[in-house]
Amino acid sequence: MLRLHSELGRQFGGVGSALVHMARRPELLCGALAAICTVITLRFALSRAKDVVRMAPPPVRFFSRNSSVIDLYMGQLDQVERHCHISEVSVILFYAPWCGESISVREEIDQVAEKLQEQVLFLAVNCWWHQGKCRKQMNLFYYPVIHLYQRRFGPIEYRGPLTAAYIHKFIQRVMTPLRYVSTHSVLLDFLSHYEPGVLGYFEFNHSPQPPGYLTLYISALHALKRDHQGTIRFGVITSKQVAEEISVTDPGTIYMHRHFNSSLVFPHEVITFTAVNVYSWAYENRETFIHWLRPHGSKSLLLNNELKKGPALLLFFPFSPLAEKQPLMEKITEVILQYRNCNNSKTIQRVLQYLEENEQKNRDVQSTRPLFRTRKPCCNTVILSQLHSIAQTHNICELCINQTIGIQPSVVHIARCSFVEMETALDSFYLREQSFFQLQSRTVECSDFLSYYSPFNYYTACCRTFSSPINSEQINVIASLELFSNADHHQGMFSDNSFPHIEDTATRFLDLNHGHVNITGLSCNTNKTLNFYLLDSNLHWRFATRLGASECAQVQEFATIVDLWDEVHYVFDHEQVLDKSSIESIIKNYSRVYSPLSRHLIVGTKSKAQEEYLIAEATTQTFDSIVLDGEKNVLLLYYTQWCGFCTVLNHIFIQVARLFHADDGILIARINVAKNDLPWEYMVDRFPTILFFPKNRKDWSVKYPEDLPLTVPNLVRFILWHTPQLVQQNPFKCCNPECIQKAAELQKDRISQLESEIKRLHAEMQMLHQAEKQLIYQLSVSRQEEHQLKLHNRALQEKNENLKHHNEKLKDLYQQRNIELAETAAKLSEIATVSKQLLNENILLKTYMSSIEEELEINKHTSTSLPIEESELPTTHSENAEVQSPN
Repeated sequence: MLRLHSELGRQFGGVGSALVHMARRPELLCGALAAICTVITLRFALSRAKDVVRMAPPPVRFFSRNSSVIDLYMGQLDQVERHCHISEVSVILFYAPWCGESISVREEIDQVAEKLQEQVLFLAVNCWWHQGKCRKQMNLFYYPVIHLYQRRFGPIEYRGPLTAAYIHKFIQRVMTPLRYVSTHSVLLDFLSHYEPGVLGYFEFNHSPQPPGYLTLYISALHALKRDHQGTIRFGVITSKQVAEEISVTDPGTIYMHRHFNSSLVFPHEVITFTAVNVYSWAYENRETFIHWLRPHGSKSLLLNNELKKGPALLLFFPFSPLAEKQPLMEKITEVILQYRNCNNSKTIQRVLQYLEENEQKNRDVQSTRPLFRTRKPCCNTVILSQLHSIAQTHNICELCINQTIGIQPSVVHIARCSFVEMETALDSFYLREQSFFQLQSRTVECSDFLSYYSPFNYYTACCRTFSSPINSEQINVIASLELFSNADHHQGMFSDNSFPHIEDTATRFLDLNHGHVNITGLSCNTNKTLNFYLLDSNLHWRFATRLGASECAQVQEFATIVDLWDEVHYVFDHEQVLDKSSIESIIKNYSRVYSPLSRHLIVGTKSKAQEEYLIAEATTQTFDSIVLDGEKNVLLLYYTQWCGFCTVLNHIFIQVARLFHADDGILIARINVAKNDLPWEYMVDRFPTILFFPKNRKDWSVKYPEDLPLTVPNLVRFILWHTPQLVQQNPFKCCNPECIQKAAELQKDRISQLESEIKRLHAEMQMLHQAEKQLIYQLSVSRQEEHQLKLHNRALQEKNENLKHHNEKLKDLYQQRNIELAETAAKLSEIATVSKQLLNENILLKTYMSSIEEELEINKHTSTSLPIEESELPTTHSENAEVQSPN
């Protein structure tokens, strides 16, 4: 606090004198005080800016303490390897605590860990904690990430659906990547699977394992690492007798089974026998005729890329990955094998026979499944006309709609059908007249035949003969409808020799009569070959609803054929069960030259527009009642929500609708083609498109000219020109004055509307003229600015040229200075060498001079001591003289 006071005193000490001056003027003093308070607040806030950002709290447990998953919530990546040595199979979940998918998969991992905790080690690592080693060492771009390790092999990343069943199944595949085939039945079960299979034959007489077995084992793990769906299965044959059934005799042989092409044997002499090479060889030569589609939920082109390959049959049904038996999958596999068996392969026949035997075993369970679920039966008793030859043998028939095979209809307590439905039933019934044969029986027999208004509706016919008077005891069953051959009777209610409705052309009858459609090899006998795709309705039912499935379906089973080339798709009837016979029937009906399948139309919801009463919003369901109304002239706009030009036309259509709002004979409508499908005769190829449907002459529809500008006057003229009764009708040809007066009032109203519209158009024209003047002024200003910019650009260009010239001069000067500096440096180097020599000579001179000075001092010292020595030692004088004499 003292520091704050001193700081304030230092900052505002110089303001004291100013405050004394401001005290005489209170208005200035208040402003100054407010400014001082603001500065103090800002200063105090900025001084505490470092305390605003707080450290992230330490992470907490992601899994509970009672969970079977070891939670390394601090990101201890170094402990993962230590834990992985405990178990042969380890599952590691890398998660982020804030990630929604990580939170949702936590419960799924818990369920799997609880079941497999004794066999598999489950670890969870927090890879988001910034201080953990996982965040620092692993660069993960998405969460969660699941890695599996099988002993030392890994990581195997799991990229499938994040549900407990699929994760559990994938872990089981990693635990046992090879299936051991020891008996004939196991071999047939392995070969009958829809996924491609690779078998290796090894004799387990060696210890601990035969040569090549480990290579195949690791190859199976490589397959799971590359493809999480496990489309290639691996197995091991342990019996010589079983191996001989597929013509394999040599141990160590790798055999790849294919249904429609020749099976292959791994070429040891050409390719090195390694795990990667075995898997690559199997992946390149695999044969798939059924594809699982598992969209991951985000933006993807998976479905689009597959549908571009050709017509596709999409089958949605609940799939349980952990189920030991998949009866519906076996039926689908059987149908597709028959559909693609063009050469009557013995291998496929053997597989089909095995599948039929399995189906026979499960038939008692499947027989309890109802054929129709929701729609109630509708029956009616019909007395046949004597004009038909069939009436000579029997005169009363009971026709029922959507009856299950084997259930005999009753005359009592059955809902009556409409006249149209029964008329349709009679048409189809009479067409099969030649198929009746006489049969005397005491029992009532009922047979079924196809309805051609809907390819999934069926009729049941029960015919009896009554004598006159009618006596219930004198009943002879004269005929029954023979729809199925002895070979194809098990296919249910779908008939191969089906007939269209009586209103269809005779050529179609002949074509279908003589063309018996058989499912075997049908893919090679038609140019509409189907690709087959499977989707789990438990995960991807939203795709089925967008393709036409019911959102409130009790059983999520659905089938649809999508053909992008022809821009059509056909929908399986929601009331039927998805089984072998229904799948065969939709394939047969689609493959016919004149297919009885009806194109599915997407129906949009009716939107409440702002101009609800002016413009009618048509949909697929209301198209006939709105556009094809014979009492009205309809102007229809085809638009889409993504079309920008369509949005521009909205105000024009609203103005035209206002003009013709008082006339009940003209209707302005629009339809969103992106959300509503129409029959081909009513579709257009560009947007926006305007069509006019005249009254009582809908087949004379007219398209608005493309080269004509789309304005209100042009659109009004277009409507009036193609509505002759509005132009040519003379209102004064009425029979009485009241009619003339009403016509005159009507004309006055129209004239007043047109005058008001003309006034409004004049006002708009004036506004447009003003806008034109403003644009002209803005253009002149922009031109002046452009001229100035050009001048400025020229000046800048001249300056640029001057600068370039000056730059060249500076470069030349720079080069000259560099040369001079180089010469100066050379001279300086010479001077330096000379100075060094002089210094050396100077040093020598100094040393020489110092030596001379020392000798001089010595001589001087000897000269001073000479008289004393002569007096004391006279004899030495002569000696010194002798010594000095040479000097």
